[in-house]
Amino acid sequence: MTAEEKLEILKKNLKDLGSAAIAYSGGVDSTFLLKVAHDVLGDNVIAVTARSSTYPEREFKEAKEYIKKIGAKHIIIVSEELDIDGFSKNPSNRCYYCKKELFTKINKIAEENRINAVLDGSNLDDTGDFRPGMVAAKELQVISPLKEAGFTKEDIRKISKQMNIPTWNKPSFACLSSRVPYGEEITEAKLNMIEKAEQLLLDLGFKQVRVRHHGDIARIEVSKEERHKFFDTELMDKAAKEIQKYGFKYVTLDLLGYRTGSMNEVLSESEKKIYKTVSS
Repeated sequence: MTAEEKLEILKKNLKDLGSAAIAYSGGVDSTFLLKVAHDVLGDNVIAVTARSSTYPEREFKEAKEYIKKIGAKHIIIVSEELDIDGFSKNPSNRCYYCKKELFTKINKIAEENRINAVLDGSNLDDTGDFRPGMVAAKELQVISPLKEAGFTKEDIRKISKQMNIPTWNKPSFACLSSRVPYGEEITEAKLNMIEKAEQLLLDLGFKQVRVRHHGDIARIEVSKEERHKFFDTELMDKAAKEIQKYGFKYVTLDLLGYRTGSMNEVLSESEKKIYKTVSS
């Protein structure tokens, strides 16, 4: 099935829903879903964006700007993960707590506004990764229309480009908590350090960036195609000195470069399988 055919299925499914509240982060998937849903359902769509210390200010600003551009309804809520019991302890199913809190709040908004369904931007590629948050989505009857229509990330980027959606080539993003190793406490101070370090690297021209927090050590991941930039000693010196100002004592480069869910590499296969099975 072509991406264009999947788009027609998506449009039909959205039309059948009649109205929807979309968990909108401003990323590639939720932006594409919002645009198509708004084209199909108009004012019967509400985008809901959650602000928290795990959500960078740059992402929030971009999300607001795009919604203003297309004229969609937008509700901004506070969903502070650090206030959720158990989240800051950073267990391997951390995302379950976060998504349960988020989707519970969006369900309430949907009910108050007489909206028929709550949607998220999960796609087919997400079913092959370790994603405890999808368990919470299933429990709270959140619909994943991109997944139902058979969209992969590649499909989404392709159609987004055709539709002139600005996020078609936006780098992948995950909440800042994913930069802290499982079992190590997540604090606002750590999240601040991470956000500042990643913003610095973006300002230096890197596109796909993660700064992993390992106590005194910042472990930088950039896309494999961008690793060569660090052969510039002037750039290395600048990055290291600035990142140390944010609280890190040592600044290192991961030689393997960026890869999705690198923090999950320490988990056992049986633990990963539990959440893959339940969420798929």
